[in-house]
Amino acid sequence: MTLHAAYGANLDPRRMSERCPHSILRGTGWLQGWRITFGGEDHGWDGALATIVQDPFEQVFVAVYDVTDHDMAKLDGWESADTGLYRKTKVRVSTMEEELVAWVYVLDAFEGGLPSANHLGVLADAAQAADAPADYVAALRARPCRSVFGG
Repeated sequence: MTLHAAYGANLDPRRMSERCPHSILRGTGWLQGWRITFGGEDHGWDGALATIVQDPFEQVFVAVYDVTDHDMAKLDGWESADTGLYRKTKVRVSTMEEELVAWVYVLDAFEGGLPSANHLGVLADAAQAADAPADYVAALRARPCRSVFGG
């Protein structure tokens, strides 16, 4: 088993259980010194893609999963890590009980661009499903995004 910290759509336990049925939710926590952002607008079919970058003044809410090798291979496909769009990096997760080292997917593209309203909604819904604090979910919902008409 390997620990994975999900910050995007995989925060939603139902989505993660569909994608990785053999992996167990260990808990939630925070990536201190990181922020969620978007990039690779030219790679996304409807706007910029979610990623995280280091920022000493921010934090990102995550769900930590024990991921099996089989599920990790499937997740690499879901997250386009098998194509090089995302790469894995290790991070330190602070939970209420302990500090954990886990891996995350980080977009291998320049930061910038706007996510689609749909993509941002999926991220906010996933954070809410993972019991992220209400102010964190509200901040995600309030971020600027592309309209459904591309503007």
